[in-house]
Amino acid sequence: MAREPLAEKQARARAIIDRLDAAMPEAEIELDYETPLELVVAVLLSAQTTDKRVNLVTPALFRDFRSAADYARATPAEVERYIKTVGLFRNKARALVKLGQVLLERHGGEVPVSRAALAELPGVGNKTAGVVTMHLGGEPAFPVDTHILRLSKRLGLSSRSDPDDVEVDLRRLLPEARWFKGHQLLIWHGRRVCDARAPECHRCIVAELCPRRGVSDRQVRRPAG
Repeated sequence: MAREPLAEKQARARAIIDRLDAAMPEAEIELDYETPLELVVAVLLSAQTTDKRVNLVTPALFRDFRSAADYARATPAEVERYIKTVGLFRNKARALVKLGQVLLERHGGEVPVSRAALAELPGVGNKTAGVVTMHLGGEPAFPVDTHILRLSKRLGLSSRSDPDDVEVDLRRLLPEARWFKGHQLLIWHGRRVCDARAPECHRCIVAELCPRRGVSDRQVRRPAG
């Protein structure tokens, strides 16, 4: 298959985002939060867990843990009681306690805005830092989660597997002004239509822009012969 020229791929990427935006103008982060600290905690908890599940546990957690100091002086076992239905809850409880401690020690109890500073916090990787900074108005970013990683490959926007590399590719294809909304639109499309196991190509509004139109992962993996 001939390599798609960059200009054509950029035009196709923009058309994909335009169509998704027209169909889902309400697309936004689905985690519930009110403060920067709540945002960091919610995104941290969402790793390998649905946003719906996180939103079920955070009301009580946010009620009793209102500041970095509250997390810093807690034990992991105390935090675990609030998040035990979330995947990897023990590791996340330990990370939240350390998060509170580091915020107090290095940032006066406040959540930093820069992506680099966020990425250095316990339990916060580059993807989480990207989500937080862009929602706090810190830095433009196009963080790549599992949905965006999957759609980037299916839509032929990136052939790479490392999320950081895929983010570089997406940022090259779309103007900076579209990164924030593009990030959310691809997540919504991945959750609602372009499922990991059974993409619903028959009702996909960007199907004609997708090089894998009508081809499920199961079909792709089927051995020849």
